[in-house]
Amino acid sequence: MTPTTIQFIGTALFAVAILHTFSTSFFEHLAHTRPAHAGLWHLLGEVEVVFGFWASVLVAVMFMTDGASAAIDYIDSYPFIEPMFVFAIMVIAGSRPIIYTALLGVRFVSRAIPIPETMGFYFTILALVPLLGSFITEAAAMTLAALILRDHFYRNGLSTRLKYATLGVLFVNISIGGTLTPFAAPPVLMVAGTWNWGIGFMMLTFGWKAAVAVVVNALVVTMLFRRELCALPVGSRDMGKETVPFVLVVIHLAFLAMVVVFTHHPAIFMGLFLFFLGVAHAYERYQDRLILREGLLVAFFLAGLEVLGGQQQWWLQPVLLSMKSDQVFFGTAFLTAFTDNAALTYLGSLVEGLSDEFKYALVAGAVTGGGLTVIANAPNPASVAILRNHFEDETISPIRLVLAALPPTVVAVLAFRFL
Repeated sequence: MTPTTIQFIGTALFAVAILHTFSTSFFEHLAHTRPAHAGLWHLLGEVEVVFGFWASVLVAVMFMTDGASAAIDYIDSYPFIEPMFVFAIMVIAGSRPIIYTALLGVRFVSRAIPIPETMGFYFTILALVPLLGSFITEAAAMTLAALILRDHFYRNGLSTRLKYATLGVLFVNISIGGTLTPFAAPPVLMVAGTWNWGIGFMMLTFGWKAAVAVVVNALVVTMLFRRELCALPVGSRDMGKETVPFVLVVIHLAFLAMVVVFTHHPAIFMGLFLFFLGVAHAYERYQDRLILREGLLVAFFLAGLEVLGGQQQWWLQPVLLSMKSDQVFFGTAFLTAFTDNAALTYLGSLVEGLSDEFKYALVAGAVTGGGLTVIANAPNPASVAILRNHFEDETISPIRLVLAALPPTVVAVLAFRFL
C-alpha cells in the first residue's frame, strides 16, 4: 500500500514520539541544568504528554497541507471514548471509599496465605487485583493496584530493582489478567463483538491460562525479593480520622459499576462522572485528593496515541496479514511494544475470513506484549502517572522497564502457547 503524504508524515511523527518516550529523562535533566526554560523541559519530560504533543504537531501539519476541513474531519472521526473512559474510571477508582474497599479485600485474602504478612500482601496485589480487572476493567484495576503499591511499598523506599520488577509484573499481569471476560481488556473488546466471543469462550480459551500466568508471575517476584519485602513495615494506609460510612462506599461502588456498564456510551458515563464529582465534593471529609491531574494526563496520552495511530494502518495491516497463524503470535507481541495492542487487534477485526487459530494468536500475542512498554496497553500510562515520582528523576527508564517485563512476558508466552 502506497502511503499518502500525510500518512508518511504521521508515521514519521509516530516514530519520533516513540523515541521521545525513551528520552524523557534527558528532558528532565535539561529542566535541572537549564532553569531558564525549566517549565518547557518539564513538560516535554512528562511521558503522558508525549503522544498528545506530537499528535498536535500532526494536526497542525494537516491544517497546512490538507486544509482546515480535512484536519477537522480527521479529528471528528475519533470519538475518543477510551481516553474519556480511562479518565473517569481512574478518578473514581482512585477515590478513598474505593481504595478503602479494595484494601479490605486484599488484606482479607492475603492473611489467608501461609507466608509472612508483607509478602502475602504484596503477592495478593499483583495476583488478585489484575484478575479483578476482568470485571471492573483493566484501567480501574491498574489504578487500584498502583495506588496501593505506592502507599504501602514505593513510599517505603524500595530498591530500584524491586521498583522495576514490580512495575514489569504489574504491567504484564494487568494486560493478560483482563482476558477472563470480553469487555475489560481493550484488545479483546475490539474484536469480541465482531467475532462473537462471549464470557464462556474467554474463560475457556484465554482466562484460565491468563490466571495461571498471573499467579506464577506474582509468586516468582514475591519469592525473589522476599528478604526485602519482609524487612518492610506492613502498616495500613492512613484513611483519615473518620472511617468511610458503608452507605458512601456502596454509592461509590455503584458509580464505578455504572461507568463500566456504560463504557460505550460516553454521554452517559461522563454524566455519571460529573454526578460523582458532586457527591465527592459534598463529602470531602471522606475523600483524599482526587487524581484529576493524573487522569487528564493519561487521557491526553491516549487521545494522542489514537490520533497518531490512525495514520499507521497503511503499514501495520499488510504486516499482520503477511504472517501465518503460527507467526502472528510473536509478531503481534513484538509490534505491541511500539503501538497500542488494541490498535493491532482492531485492524485484525476488519479482515474477513481469518481462521480461528489466527484470531487466537492475534489476541494472545497482543495481550502478551502489553506489558513491555508504556504505550503497549492503554492502562499502562495510569500506573506511570501514579508511580513515577518514586523513580529517579521522576522518570521511568524504558530500557529497564523492558528488561523487567521480559521474564513475566515469557511466562505469559508459555501459558498461551503450551497450556
